Amino acid sequence: MTQPHLTVATYNIQKGIGSDFRRRPTRAAAVLEDLGADIVAVQEGDRRFGERAGVFDLGELRDRTGLQPVPVPTRLGLRAHGWHGNLLLMRHAELREVQGLHLPGAEPRGALVVDLEHETFGPLRVIAVHLALMAQARREQARLLARLVAEAAQPVIVMGDMNEWRRWPSATLTVLDEQLGPPGMAASFPAPFPRLALDRIYAGGGLQMVSAHAHDTPAARRASDHLPVVARITAAIRSEAAPQGAAASG
Repeated sequence: MTQPHLTVATYNIQKGIGSDFRRRPTRAAAVLEDLGADIVAVQEGDRRFGERAGVFDLGELRDRTGLQPVPVPTRLGLRAHGWHGNLLLMRHAELREVQGLHLPGAEPRGALVVDLEHETFGPLRVIAVHLALMAQARREQARLLARLVAEAAQPVIVMGDMNEWRRWPSATLTVLDEQLGPPGMAASFPAPFPRLALDRIYAGGGLQMVSAHAHDTPAARRASDHLPVVARITAAIRSEAAPQGAAASG
């Protein structure tokens, strides 16, 4: 009998601006449709200034992809889709709780912590993040994320643009690497000539990372400066001896 799997993805859409420096978020929406993922963490889903308005037409995005945006807490007067630009999209799941956290550091960064009930996998905690450019801030942010993982009473997925240039073991994400094992990752930046594995997916609490790859297509190379990273996850107990990172790093 085939074991059920969950397809998840992380995608920095660069506020809808493509490699041609034009803001056309419909191109990123088309890439999201191609992914066929069950849960997607989007980074830079909102404009940076003013009302921080979201770049997608969320109704059109739902119709096109079948993915439901998770509503997030926001400040009065802002028209953001996400939390510090982090947007979580899901299907076949029921939202239980969502929390937006400010991450430590000089840059305005945040984490979106979502507890949901998936129709096949049951309770899950998904943490969508976009970590800092500065190394010391990333270390502090990784420690906070590790606490959120440790507190969870259910399996956990942590994914987003980690801004870590080293592959594995990481220079600044050590606490997450030790807690969850090697992440699923692949060269995803810059999209036209991907060399760096900045975008990563961790799975823990009984989840097993089966594979991970960059969604590298001509459309994805045009839609943003990052390629999406897609991972296949099962609800099996993680093997302590299995070198997941080597198998999943693409």
